[in-house]
Amino acid sequence: MKTLMIVLPIALCGLTACNKSSGPTAAPKASVALSFPDAVEKKLQEYSGTQATSCGRLDVHAAEGQLKAASDCALQASQSKHPFYVAYDMPGMTVGVAGNAEGKLFTVQAQGEGASPSLTSGACPSPLRVAASGRVTCFAPGDMGAMSGSHAAGAMPPGMPNPHAAGTANPHAAPPQSK
Repeated sequence: MKTLMIVLPIALCGLTACNKSSGPTAAPKASVALSFPDAVEKKLQEYSGTQATSCGRLDVHAAEGQLKAASDCALQASQSKHPFYVAYDMPGMTVGVAGNAEGKLFTVQAQGEGASPSLTSGACPSPLRVAASGRVTCFAPGDMGAMSGSHAAGAMPPGMPNPHAAGTANPHAAPPQSK
């Protein structure tokens, strides 16, 4: 009986992963608009490396708690120079941020849907921060077009609208509230 009382907690602990990882805790999973792994996820993993923590992939309707958990995960990882990545799916656009073990930050954006979205990526122009939407970003307020090689300089594929043109919704703005 005593042996059972010792073995049972150990077995349960093994099944529930009681060990702690040295990196940040991953954010809870939210619903995703794209299948895994897609071009955005592959690029984020390429930037962050094989030991990266996934802080989550959330859609535009993610709950405030999920956004906070993902943001906390990414900020903690970035501050400790632990590799990480996080992505957000919005209508017609996916944005993500990755950090590597050297503390370098990268951003990835995909426009369009289907088999071949337009993908842009590069080094982050600003430090990691939490935008008003609750999502992490590495763009300063009003600086979304500063990404090197981005569509902001008119480098969008033919027929693709510029998401940073006047009158276009900011992908880091607060999501619409459901009624």
